[in-house]
Amino acid sequence: MSDPIPFFDGHNDFLLKLMKSPAPRAEIWLGDGAIGHLDLARMKAAGFVGGLFAIFVPPRSTGKPPDFKTAMANPPYAMPMPPALSHDVAQPDALTMAGLLHWMERAAPESFRVCRNASDIRAAIADDVIAGVMHMEGAEAIGPDLDSLYLFYEMGLRSLGPVWSRDTIFGYGVPMAFPGTPDIGPGLTEKGKDLIRLCDEIGILIDLSHLNEKGFDDVTATSTAPLVATHSNVHALCPSPRNLTDRQLHMIRERGGMVGFNFATFYINEDGKAASDTGWDAMLRHIDYLIETLGEDHVGLGSDFDGCVLPDLIGDVTGVPRLFDAMKAHGYDAPLLTKLARENWLSCIERCVT
Repeated sequence: MSDPIPFFDGHNDFLLKLMKSPAPRAEIWLGDGAIGHLDLARMKAAGFVGGLFAIFVPPRSTGKPPDFKTAMANPPYAMPMPPALSHDVAQPDALTMAGLLHWMERAAPESFRVCRNASDIRAAIADDVIAGVMHMEGAEAIGPDLDSLYLFYEMGLRSLGPVWSRDTIFGYGVPMAFPGTPDIGPGLTEKGKDLIRLCDEIGILIDLSHLNEKGFDDVTATSTAPLVATHSNVHALCPSPRNLTDRQLHMIRERGGMVGFNFATFYINEDGKAASDTGWDAMLRHIDYLIETLGEDHVGLGSDFDGCVLPDLIGDVTGVPRLFDAMKAHGYDAPLLTKLARENWLSCIERCVT
């Protein structure tokens, strides 16, 4: 059997799993219990050479939480937006997950390294060490004075999405709904524009995934950096408000940006169902469309591992080689696969991160 294609992944929720799981964190990271989609052994076996590891502060329930799983299996649906979180509530979880990323390095220094730029990532890959880049999905942990952004930057934060699917002091997210449009609500707040300018200034990639359309346009007008959606798919093929419209895709191309193909079935299937029997054809339609619209230098992977319902054909990180096999059978040649697997992401990080 040939060695797997080395790949870099634009999004996972492994840190949230580490924080919330009742299992010991060493068992999750270093064990062989196959908990969730990722662990060190499976990542190395699959060819996972690096990725953006998300700090995501989960919603605070004030009653019985919505049944997302049932709703997403039976579209149409429109889930209520979770309530906003203040920075003093969000920061403890965010700091815990930032600490967990560094603990992962301490627990396996010969196999995992926290990286801060593309040179660090390439050096880690050359050393056969997995590169972990700190990402923040929803900026609730950053207070209104923005000072804590400098602290998270020093801890390794190099990618940030202003919102998840709830409003923040910086902007407005899109709801968990299907079908739907991202053209919902106002754009960035003035504090949000200040946040974007500061990210540009200190070299933090701005993630457009989850941001509504007016917020997307405000980032385009405020930032001078490439436009990046770390884990989003094609709205024309699956009309989720989380997916990108043709207009947005063309803007990303014009700015030399990047889109990471999301493995979540409810952002792949035409009917919006969280159905694990999703086939290769549905996945390849999105990848084909992204390549045709953005160009082959601006598409990669943004799996959403440990944060979504995956196709059974992928299952967990060890299924990514099967996805590459399907791409080969579909006609993608070796140079294109290398770009999609890692080089496009590394080039994008070189353009966005300092």
